[in-house]
Amino acid sequence: MTQIDPYKPEDLEDILAVTLRSWAPVFQLMREDIPDYVYNAFYPQGWRARQTADVKATCLDRETELWVARTDDRVSGYLGLRVHVEDAIGEVYIIAVDPAFQRQGIGGDLLTFALDWMRERNLKIALVETGDDRGHAAARARYEKAGFERYPVARYFKRL
Repeated sequence: MTQIDPYKPEDLEDILAVTLRSWAPVFQLMREDIPDYVYNAFYPQGWRARQTADVKATCLDRETELWVARTDDRVSGYLGLRVHVEDAIGEVYIIAVDPAFQRQGIGGDLLTFALDWMRERNLKIALVETGDDRGHAAARARYEKAGFERYPVARYFKRL
């Protein structure tokens, strides 16, 4: 049984461990799909250092509400939510499920929780962003399964 509770500072180390395990396969494929100069600009000390720093910052960010999924008393995933008041948009800012718990419905439970949380706040639109590379294919499929519609965005890079 999965339980979703508010983040507590003592959850940080477990969240960082889940982060590194859950994103390892994503970044491996992403590394193959994007140009070296772009990847190296974003991750000069490697993806692990950048992802760890970004997730730590998110855990301290007052604009993000974090929630932790626990399965059998272990952190199995987490979720960060933001509100864009001016647009009545709720954003799934970050979401991760530990690979040991993937394909057990935890990602779906976290998304359902997020959508309910947004409805309780009378938000009108739910937003989630992800990459278009092979590493993020499972995430795109999960969001589409949850009823999210893809909005085409183009991001271009040019080496200087």
